[in-house]
Amino acid sequence: MKSGFAVLIGRSNVGKSTLVNSLVGTKVAITTPKPQTTRRPVQGVLTQGDSQVVFVDTPGILQKAKDQLTQKLTTYVKNSLDGIDVILYVVDPMREIGNEEKATLRLIKDLPQPKLLVINKIDDKKSNKYIDFYRDLGEEDYFDSVVEVSATRRTNLDILTRWIFAHLEEGQWMYPEGQMTNMRPEEQIAEIIREKLFLRLRQEVPYSTHVEVEAIEQRKSGSMYIVAKIKTTDERYKRMIIGKGGQGIKEIGQSSRKELTAITNQKVFLDLTVETDPHWIDRF
Repeated sequence: MKSGFAVLIGRSNVGKSTLVNSLVGTKVAITTPKPQTTRRPVQGVLTQGDSQVVFVDTPGILQKAKDQLTQKLTTYVKNSLDGIDVILYVVDPMREIGNEEKATLRLIKDLPQPKLLVINKIDDKKSNKYIDFYRDLGEEDYFDSVVEVSATRRTNLDILTRWIFAHLEEGQWMYPEGQMTNMRPEEQIAEIIREKLFLRLRQEVPYSTHVEVEAIEQRKSGSMYIVAKIKTTDERYKRMIIGKGGQGIKEIGQSSRKELTAITNQKVFLDLTVETDPHWIDRF
C-alpha cells in the first residue's frame, strides 16, 4: 500500500480548487471567480487500487493585500507545506508571471519534495498566450516534471495521478476507502453558503464575511433543519448582504438550499441570519 499528501500551491484563481474536485471526483472545495475563495486548507481524498493520496488545496497567494485576513491565509499556505510528500505547483498560462508568482515560487524553490509543474486551463482558446514561458519554467532545476491539464475537462488528469502515485512512499491509508474529504458536515455546509455569498456579492463585501453553522437537526420527517449565521465586519455590509426587502439573503438562502438538497438527497430547511462581528477575523 502507498499513501501520502500532495499540496496544491499557486496564486489566486489558477484553478486549484477546481482541480482538486476533478481529481477526487466530487465537490470538496468551493469555487468562484473571485480571488481567495479558499480560506483554510481543504483536504480531498483519492483512492485507486492500493494507493491513496490526500490533496491539500491551499489559498492563493496575494502580494499586494496586506490586511489581516490575507496575512492569515499566507500563514496557512506556509504551514500546509509541512509533512507534504509531493508538491503540485499550479499555474494559469493566460496570466503573465508577476510578483505573486515569484513569491509563490520562493516558497517551494528549496523544498526537497518532488515537485510537479501543473499548467492548467489548456482547454481555453487564449491559453497559449504565456504557455511557452511556463513550459520553460518547467525546465528549471526545482521542478521534476511538467504536465499540461484542463481541470474542467479532466484532460491529462490520468497522467497527473500516475505521476503522484509514482512518487508516494509505502504506507497505510489515512482515510477509509470511500471517504473523500476530511471536512465535518458543519464545515461543508458553511462553505457552500459562503460560496453563494461570493457569487452574489461584489467587490470587497465577500472578504468581510464568515459563515458559521450553529446546528444541524435530522427530523423524523426525513428532512434536515440547519441554523447558520453569516458574520460580517460592518453594519453597511450587513445591509448589503440582506438586500432591499431582504432579497439578498433570500437569494443566498435559496441557492444554498438547492445545492444542499441535491447533495443530501433530502428536503433542507435553512435558518439563515446575518450578524455584525468586527472581530471574527481575530478568531479565524
